[in-house]
This record gives sequence, C-alpha cells and structure tokens, in this order.
Amino acid sequence: MLNIAVIGAGRIGHVHAKTIIAHPDAALALVCDPVGDAARTLADQYGTRACERAEDVFADPGIDAVIIGSPTALHIPHLLAAAEAGKAVLCEKPIALDMKDVEAARAELDAVKSPVMFGFNRRFDPSFAAMRAAVENGRVGELEQLTIISRDPAAPPVDYIKVSGGIFRDMTIHDFDTARFFLGEITEVYAAGQNLDPAIEEAGDFDAAVVTLKAACGAVATIINNRHCSSGYDQRLEASGRDGALLAENIRSTTVRLSNAKVTDAQEPYLDFFLERYADAYRLELSAFIEAVETGAPTPTGVDDAVKALALAEAATESARTGRPVAVA
Repeated sequence: MLNIAVIGAGRIGHVHAKTIIAHPDAALALVCDPVGDAARTLADQYGTRACERAEDVFADPGIDAVIIGSPTALHIPHLLAAAEAGKAVLCEKPIALDMKDVEAARAELDAVKSPVMFGFNRRFDPSFAAMRAAVENGRVGELEQLTIISRDPAAPPVDYIKVSGGIFRDMTIHDFDTARFFLGEITEVYAAGQNLDPAIEEAGDFDAAVVTLKAACGAVATIINNRHCSSGYDQRLEASGRDGALLAENIRSTTVRLSNAKVTDAQEPYLDFFLERYADAYRLELSAFIEAVETGAPTPTGVDDAVKALALAEAATESARTGRPVAVA
C-alpha cells in the first residue's frame, strides 16, 4: 500500500484524490494546499489529514509518494524537495512555464534518485494505448500521418489563462506528448494561433490553434485545438499508415443511437469534460506509477518527456507569434 500525499487541492487535486481513494494499492494520506480551507475541505471529503505547508508533506515519514498539482511555477521546487526527502513523485504537466527554469535546475533534476513520473495521462487512455500498440505491431504499416483533435467544451476563466503559460503550455502540451508517444522525436514545429474570443486575446493568448509537427522518422502530425466546442469535449485520434488507418472516436455514456422522422443515428453528447473522459486514464496512470515505485522499474514518463513537451510548447508559441516554422534541436 502506497501512502500518497496530494499537493494542490484545486480541480486536478480533486481528480487525483478521487483516483487514489478508488485504487486498491494506494491510500490518500495527506492533502496540502495553502489557500483558505481548500486542503481541509478535500481531506474531510475522504477522511484524511490536511496541511497548509508543503514542507510538512516532505518532512512526514509516513508519506511514500507525492502527487504534485500545485501551480506550475512550483512544480520544480516541489519535485526537488519531495525527491530530496526520499518521496516518489508524480508531477502534473507542464514541468515549468519557461525552459529557463528547467535549465537553471537541470543539474538538480538529473541528480534525482527517487522515481519521478509526469502526468501525461493520455498515454494511458485505453483507446489511445491500444492504437499505439497496433501501430507498434505494424497493423497499419509505416506510420505516415497522425491527427490529434482536442477541443474543450468551454474556455477556463480569463484569470486562469493569464497565469497558465498560454494554450500551448496549458492545453496542447498533452498533444505534444501524444505526438512523441506515437512518432518519437520532433524536428520542426509550425503553429497557427487563432483569436476567436476577444477576452482571451486581450489576455495575450490564443483560444484555438492548428499545429503541424515534423518527426525525425518522416511522419507528420497535425494537432487541432480549440478552447470551446458546442458539441462538448471533442477528443479524437487518427493514425494513418502505408497499409491502413486507425481511428479512436469520441466516447459517450452509452452506444444508443436514435433514428426517427427528424434525425438519423443521433447519439448522446460526448462525455462532458476531461474528468469523465479520462477517468480510466488517470486510474491506469496511477497504477503505472505505483508499479514503478514498488518494482524499481523506470517510470513510463519522466523528466526528459516533460522537458521535450515543454520545448515543443515554446516552439509552437514562437511559431504562432512569428508565423514561421521553428526547428527543434
């Protein structure tokens, strides 16, 4: 049984707490958040302890592992402090808001001995994982094109967007990791940002984008993002190869379809948001983390994956601002 503390009692903290409670090999031992009564509220929901200082988490000998869902600027400091205390770490994306922060801490990150995993949960989505396995097994031949569609039902508050690091660091970073998961290393990024919402434009961000990635293997990925979608949480993936294609469609609560005089093949809406759509992915991500900690095996996603995803996000940001493709080392 792995005793896990969650740092950050916001939306993602609630997701992780719920996932831990439901897992047979994990226990939610502590919730930490310095803001108001957020930690106590979440801890009381599951009958566990709460604290306001991250230092108390790191000093607690009863904590085996820490899930970091604190603000992005604190990800590296919290990761390093947890690792120094001998705790295993599952850290939310992105690793930082700026590559300069990564480079400043690179020597310390490279010296970490504790297991460290990053929360690129879409690798663990059953449909996406099955598609990747089919690609690896040669079911569609040599992969030529990958299309990733990710649209949110509605944008987050503008106050959040202002501190999020922008759409490419906050939203597209999952898709950058998915592209690397399928294609390997990326050599060039071209991004076209869109300003469809005046409030988001005024905040200095894009609310939609189309990104093209060239991979070292010769394949090309296209990422389509939008912070709003009238039909709900739109999550699709297509992998096209020399000998065939694979398609992962949106998930609905049932497979029922209605046909009558007004509609044909009408289906229920997509699952509402990432909490529902990726519930299985979060569960399987936690299982993979626990297995790595208990067996000493490498974590499926590590610091290198997080750094490379952030590098792609920064390249996309530069490309969208300048209108030019950006090479990635």
